[in-house]
Amino acid sequence: MKILLRLLTWWNSQTLGTQIFTWRKGQRVGEDAQGNIFYQTRDGKRRWVIFNGESEASRVSPDWHGWLHFTWDQPPTAAALAHKPWEKPHLENLTGSARAYAPAGSLRRAAPARRSDYEAWSPE
Repeated sequence: MKILLRLLTWWNSQTLGTQIFTWRKGQRVGEDAQGNIFYQTRDGKRRWVIFNGESEASRVSPDWHGWLHFTWDQPPTAAALAHKPWEKPHLENLTGSARAYAPAGSLRRAAPARRSDYEAWSPE
């Protein structure tokens, strides 16, 4: 079933054309924590990622994003970026998914919001 999905869809890992191109001209550069594999051509003019699972651009960490877009020459495996202590770990964009943030009082939350800073007005 996975082979059929790869043949017919582009959002599940890679297509057959991408696989052949990667096999012929790709040079593996590294892998991130999510299992995405990063490649470049032997002359270094093209860079791409093969996603582990669904192709979602927000799953690429900022370190690898900068390398993919030629912001810096060295991949994070060769020259890791310095991270500040206040930086949070990278998360994919959850907008539109069931795990997206829903504040208190949102229609997507099952329980109603409890408010202690508001009293309903009632006529006397």
